[in-house]
Amino acid sequence: MTRKAKNILFIMFDQLRYDYLSCTGHPHLHTPNIDALAARGVRFNRFYVQSPICGGSRMCYYTGRYCHSHGAHVNGFPLKVGEMTLGDHLRPLGMSVNLVGKTHMRTDVEGMERLGLAPETMIGARVKECGFDAYERDDGLYPEGHEAKFPGIGQTMYDHYLRRHGYESANPWHDFANSGRTEDDDLASGWFLKHCAEPAAIAEEHSETPYMTMRGMEFIEQAGDEPWLLHLSYIKPHWPYIVPAPYHNMYGPEHVIPVKRSAEELQNPHPVYDAFVKDRIGKAFSRDDVRETVIPAYMGLIKQCDDQMGRLFKWLEDTGRMDDTMIVLTSDHGDYLGDHWLGEKELFHDASVKAPLIIYDPSPEADATRGTVCDELTESIDLAPTFVEIAGGVPRSNILEGRSLMPFIRGENPKEWREYAISEYDYSPLSYGEKLEVEPKDARLFMVVDKKWKFIHAIGFRPQLFDLENDPDEFKDVGGDPACSEIIKTMYDRLFEWATRNHARTTVSDDDITANRNNTEARGVLIGVYDEHDLPPEFSKYYTGKPRPA
Repeated sequence: MTRKAKNILFIMFDQLRYDYLSCTGHPHLHTPNIDALAARGVRFNRFYVQSPICGGSRMCYYTGRYCHSHGAHVNGFPLKVGEMTLGDHLRPLGMSVNLVGKTHMRTDVEGMERLGLAPETMIGARVKECGFDAYERDDGLYPEGHEAKFPGIGQTMYDHYLRRHGYESANPWHDFANSGRTEDDDLASGWFLKHCAEPAAIAEEHSETPYMTMRGMEFIEQAGDEPWLLHLSYIKPHWPYIVPAPYHNMYGPEHVIPVKRSAEELQNPHPVYDAFVKDRIGKAFSRDDVRETVIPAYMGLIKQCDDQMGRLFKWLEDTGRMDDTMIVLTSDHGDYLGDHWLGEKELFHDASVKAPLIIYDPSPEADATRGTVCDELTESIDLAPTFVEIAGGVPRSNILEGRSLMPFIRGENPKEWREYAISEYDYSPLSYGEKLEVEPKDARLFMVVDKKWKFIHAIGFRPQLFDLENDPDEFKDVGGDPACSEIIKTMYDRLFEWATRNHARTTVSDDDITANRNNTEARGVLIGVYDEHDLPPEFSKYYTGKPRPA
């Protein structure tokens, strides 16, 4: 078989930190299968997501557009009807676009009703599923609260699969895949961090990560010969941080790398940062005992993910599909894990806003870059135009705001590349906005980062600024230092440049505009012409002489 990237396997993990792989430097967590993919492809070392939260980040991946453009900033914000997604760009090029796993997309139900789009139709189903044909969608989060339950409790395809294998309960996802057992055989729920060291009460082969791998392989096996993109979107290592044996005790406190935090960060802290630090999550992950319980489980989840990559890649190799499939491996965001006195994600330290990105292209044109590391500033919105190019199309730059990564994959030097990357976060749904007395419209953060500086604009507050060359751990916020005023001005100029770009003109391209410039006379629209002889005859011939017969 001739090696050529005909298909795209778009693998995304949830909440996988960029530096929790051995190929990115973790000293204890060995990920040989992901490392092997990096050795066969290109690893991108400065890859930033466009929002450090599941929903907002994923909508940027799927649309190729910034949150500022598509509007679905955070979890629960619907992606409005009319936003073009990967399916809209790739299907006209002959490539099917499919999903196994998570999208965290919230449907614009009101918009669908307004336009008469029934979800049971093909078009309606694709709009409802973020442009994908859903082989199996599973967002992997089925909590039960005293006020409300998430939809689908006990009714997902995975729940039915678990029951077929003997895991009987009202919520098998929680009770088995994400809980252990106490000595009295009660639930040791993964929601409670103290239970993270317990093994999940499920056989490893039935847990979420092997299940999703199996479903991805089943899709590929039945896909046929037509080009396809499969978004294989894993649920882990996102919390609940609990993993089945034997992964639950592969790592211990001795494998937990030193926390990245400094007392200096808590001296005169930025108000928004301070609100996150003082939250329950920040307080929990600032405790060493919590980190020493949670992080070994997080590492076990990642180790299981890597083992499943070994299973998947071997199967692709054995079936000959490694020769015609581009493999893209990434994450939607990172995880603080106690760094900077924080847990979760949502702010803009590298632990949260950077993600791993590895791209393997089987084509001979990519041979020169195998095993290399790209140090340019890249963004999650760059994947959509990359996929369009692989499918044989030309990215529509008036819609897709990223830039194809194919030059870096094929060993070419772009004539120019971005000088800075952007990320955004809308914290209006959280309690911090109320505590900070910030209206929902103003509860937004913007990051501008280059290779030396990271700048954060918070509406209503002073900016934050970090010197990445001299302070790579991002401990010292110099946003209030008068000596940095010129740097801050430069960053505000960049933010203004980005915010005033023409991101809303999606129906007309620059090429369309250029082709029709100064063409009004040719179409017979004569504005400001005093005499017919002021123009060449071809422009006025229909407007002089006798009326023409009908």
